[in-house]
Amino acid sequence: MGTTGQGPAGQQEAAEANRSAAQGRSVVRGILAGLRLTVTSGAAGAAVAALVVGVILERVPVFLSGGGVLVLLVLTGFVAGRRSPGPGEPPATRTALARIEDLRATSGETADVPVRFRLTVAPEPEDGRPAYRVKIDQHINLVDLPVYRPRSIAVVEYRPDEPWDVRIVTRPTPEWTRRAEEAEIDSAPESTRVVNPGPSEGSWCVLVLVTFLAGAALVVLLFRADLFTTEDGSGASPRQPSVTSSASSSRTFTTSTTVSGPSSSLLVLGRMRQTATELEAKAGASEVTAIVIQERRMEIRGDSARPPGETLHLQMLPYELFPALVHEARTTLGVRAPESWRIDVTPGAGTAAGPRIRVTVTGEEGTAHLDADATARIVDRRPAGETAKGR
Repeated sequence: MGTTGQGPAGQQEAAEANRSAAQGRSVVRGILAGLRLTVTSGAAGAAVAALVVGVILERVPVFLSGGGVLVLLVLTGFVAGRRSPGPGEPPATRTALARIEDLRATSGETADVPVRFRLTVAPEPEDGRPAYRVKIDQHINLVDLPVYRPRSIAVVEYRPDEPWDVRIVTRPTPEWTRRAEEAEIDSAPESTRVVNPGPSEGSWCVLVLVTFLAGAALVVLLFRADLFTTEDGSGASPRQPSVTSSASSSRTFTTSTTVSGPSSSLLVLGRMRQTATELEAKAGASEVTAIVIQERRMEIRGDSARPPGETLHLQMLPYELFPALVHEARTTLGVRAPESWRIDVTPGAGTAAGPRIRVTVTGEEGTAHLDADATARIVDRRPAGETAKGR
């Protein structure tokens, strides 16, 4: 599986025409929205500047003009917001399989972690579209994070008219789950990557700011003779972008760090994931072969020659659940006064087994440990005094 668009030529041409028309409509809508936003933000900037100029020059007509425009804009926005949208059909979506090329968690302070995916989407043959690449951001629950690994297959939904609008189905049907387990999808070339042709949210913000300032500047220029002010345009030096480059080859590495300061325990919520991110940047690699976590120290070991099934992805571990495992080991394994604790994370046996987590505590009674799976579910306990069992 992984190749699509094998239908008749007429269907492919019709599908391509529909996609082109949809992209054209999306561009037209974006242009109209940009024009409305430009006019509104420019008028708002001019109105605010008129208010300030009217106060400084003590000119009531200028002040009232600016206030009137602001009131009109506020009323227009209020009416537009209260107006209910007309009935419309929900956008049509299709279900397909996708190969996860790469993924990265962007933060981890809540139960749902925002993850950035790079996917190769393989539509069904009847959709009349070949496989293509896309980049998406989606929140994934901590419990589900270990399921998504590079080179694995996921079930997705996408819109044929807007192929960049892709969403991973976290709870697919049994049929699609079976198909995902059996499928093999080749990576699509980077040239097939699709992006939203409309401006991004950052572009809209820049447009609003620029037009707002332009409207304000226009009013100030009109009254510059009366204001007797000159703008000293001291241009700020452009910010130098930081460029970080790294080259990787077949190598082994061991990287560690020690946290310090008040409340520096790695059991503090969010501290483990933050430290793992720092170690990832320090080592220049996200796939490792072992992770060791202690009270104030974290260490990672890696071997770039290892296959994907024998490595761990640093950002895909449920660090937020580890403190609960440490508490469970310190209070239920017969060690009354634990002197130290340690977490060892290693790849599981087999590509589908997921990582294995072992929490070890040591005290006067001896050493005890418990084992957990990739979702932090406890699978084995060894209280103090029992013979340690190998993994």
